Amino acid sequence: MGTSDIDTSDMGTDDLTAALADELRGLAAEPPRELAASVYGDWTLVPGPVGELFVAFTPVGVSYIRTSESVHGDAEEFQDTYRRVFDRPLRRARHAPSGLEPALRDPARAAGVPVDLRVLTDFERDVLVAARRIPVGETRPYAWVAREIGRPRAVRAVGTALGHNPVPVLIPCHRVTRSDGQLGQYVFGPAVKERLLRTELSNVDEALGLARARVLYLGDSSTKVVCYPSCARARAIPAANREGLRTMAAATQAGYRPCELCGP
Repeated sequence: MGTSDIDTSDMGTDDLTAALADELRGLAAEPPRELAASVYGDWTLVPGPVGELFVAFTPVGVSYIRTSESVHGDAEEFQDTYRRVFDRPLRRARHAPSGLEPALRDPARAAGVPVDLRVLTDFERDVLVAARRIPVGETRPYAWVAREIGRPRAVRAVGTALGHNPVPVLIPCHRVTRSDGQLGQYVFGPAVKERLLRTELSNVDEALGLARARVLYLGDSSTKVVCYPSCARARAIPAANREGLRTMAAATQAGYRPCELCGP
């Protein structure tokens, strides 16, 4: 019944006011969740590998992640940040998206969690899709990502796109490092980047030690295959067969061929 259906002929002022108030309360009832989803995003708080994570999501997938520390543990600050980026409000969800919490406990499962990247440009999406292919426990330089998306000269732009990653941790931009072997920057700071890599059992100390010696590739003298130092194949090279190399040009000149797994 709408307000135009109210029979006011025998009502006094107080009765009419009460009837109108009842009608307005009916109009203010919570809309069906399916309808509200077109207006709101959902958010929840879940445990993650570096503390609690604020997570926003849509029917398409996870759309925004921030560490609790980065928003000072403040749900309103998280919602305000989301609104500035996505121009829509958030509401608290009853449950986390299916598969999200298991993926945060086991990063090897993260690629199976749907994400909503519609806020990004095509270039930014291509960069994040490439970063998502980096195996758990390994790293790749920005230049590798640029080559993977067919834009080998766009190394700086790749770094910018990774900085705009709306779903860090889930899409592992922390696995992308500088071309000189140093870890580089991260949306939540380099210390969190290092913590994530160590959580995934990446050989951080070895890689940084090699970088200080300006060794960016490891070759196996028996197979003549050259890899990035974090590659699973490189980590299995017997010490007697391991050769450190500074450039791929030097590796090629020494008769090495690129590893088909890490693609240096």
